[in-house]
Amino acid sequence: MSQQTKELDMVDRDPNQINSHVKVAFEDVLAEPDGAHSIDCVWNLSYFCFNCGKNCCYKFMTTLCGIFIALYWGCEFACITFDQVWCITPSLRIFSIYMGCAQKYFGTCVSCCLAPICETSGLFFSSITVKNT
Repeated sequence: MSQQTKELDMVDRDPNQINSHVKVAFEDVLAEPDGAHSIDCVWNLSYFCFNCGKNCCYKFMTTLCGIFIALYWGCEFACITFDQVWCITPSLRIFSIYMGCAQKYFGTCVSCCLAPICETSGLFFSSITVKNT
């Protein structure tokens, strides 16, 4: 299913829980311990004002900025995708091709030049024995 035909979930707007760290409720911010309780009507009004202020402010800011910020992030991720598809991945493929050639070249040089020297040195030193005194 493509992203364009996928239906938008208007209830669960964070299905992957990427912003679970900003879930803040009244009880997470304000709490009165035993022995220090305000009048019930103050506590109830504080609860109402906290939630109303948080919700109204969030809705006001998203109304003013949300569409433009979403447009910016959409363009940003489009640029990243463009860069990866058209620049980075082809560059990495070229690098991989050239390094494969270099690997074969240096592997051949080591096999032809250094391997006989190492083999001869190994045979030479393998005949040395150390005696305990």
